[in-house]
Amino acid sequence: MLKQRIITAAWLAPLVLAGLFGLDGGAFALFTALIVLLGTWEWANLAGVTRQGPRLQIVAGMALVMVVMWLSGAALAVWPLWLAAAGWLVNLYWVTQYPQASQQWQATSRRLLMGLWVLLPCWVGFNVLRDSGAIWLLFVLLLVWTADIGAYFAGRRWGKRKLAPRVSPGKSWEGVFGGLFATSLLALAFAFWQSLGVVGGAALVVITALVTLISVLGDLLESMLKRYRNIKDSSQLLPGHGGVLDRIDSLTAAIPLFALFYIQVLVDVLAQGSPV
Repeated sequence: MLKQRIITAAWLAPLVLAGLFGLDGGAFALFTALIVLLGTWEWANLAGVTRQGPRLQIVAGMALVMVVMWLSGAALAVWPLWLAAAGWLVNLYWVTQYPQASQQWQATSRRLLMGLWVLLPCWVGFNVLRDSGAIWLLFVLLLVWTADIGAYFAGRRWGKRKLAPRVSPGKSWEGVFGGLFATSLLALAFAFWQSLGVVGGAALVVITALVTLISVLGDLLESMLKRYRNIKDSSQLLPGHGGVLDRIDSLTAAIPLFALFYIQVLVDVLAQGSPV
């Protein structure tokens, strides 16, 4: 298993990084759309659609929505990000109330709708951040990776209080705090590197803490759906790593919400001058 994970990571990581930072405009939108469409294929299964024909129809429908949004300019609009903010508040309620509230979303149609407000704004968030010049896309990717690393080591060393035992028994509050500590250091280092000044740095630290918590929710949401479907991985598309959603579950929450914070807060803060 370890050998297969290493082999997959060896070709996948360079490909993803080249696509995320070597492409822009329509090419970048197409590249990230392909990632999201693979996630849509897996989400259809999480929603209870197991036959290939209907799942392909769902993927085609998502692709059509993306094409319309790109042609209309909505792929860089702020309203899908607000949709994500509202949707993730609903997701938070469902995760914290699992399994009591599962009857509210267990219908296949409702789980598919859930996927729409999870996956589509994620694609928009990718485009918004890449359009900003890629530096903030880099930051949010580092944020999610740093949060995972911090949570892993803190959870292993100090983890005692379970975060959401009915959804993901392995996660602890100590792991969350470890992730928050690690990403706060990342935000401070990034603020210094970008010469954001005191106000800009403070804003980035606060936004980073919020997005770190949101990224944990993204992980928990997929865990909840997999637990409900009684499956270990979202698919086997990535040998040794499970599915695409298993790799981007935290990003589906972090990307659109960070993009929203970027548009609504950081742009105005940074516009006040440098250093801020």
